[in-house]
Amino acid sequence: MSPQAHAPAHEDAHNVHHGHSHGHDAGHGSLKTYMIGFVLSVILTAIPFWLVMGEVFDSKILTAVLIMVFAAVQIVVHMICFLHMNPRSEGGWTVMALIFTLIIVAIMLAGSFWVMHHLNTNMMPMSPEMMKNMP
Repeated sequence: MSPQAHAPAHEDAHNVHHGHSHGHDAGHGSLKTYMIGFVLSVILTAIPFWLVMGEVFDSKILTAVLIMVFAAVQIVVHMICFLHMNPRSEGGWTVMALIFTLIIVAIMLAGSFWVMHHLNTNMMPMSPEMMKNMP
């Protein structure tokens, strides 16, 4: 067998042995994809840093909301550029798992806030004198 004919068979055997498969839809990404992700990540980190350090807005709530928006966008950039998540990868199961995880987290957060709100609303008001007498 010639070295040229042996190379593809050896590569296939190597991929099977080490669990690598190049027949799937999710690519490993290119240098261009990684560089786009890196540049976007730097920009999406620098803007919130500037918002805080430059005290751009008087409202701390607005600044916090903008930081969370930039964080959410950065999560999406990381998932697309570095984790290679798209509807075609792994037959769509990675995106389905992500959606399921987000739904569970949303249910947990909403339930926690609901319980805390009702505990705060239904708690008996106490004066400082009453708290001094508590054991």
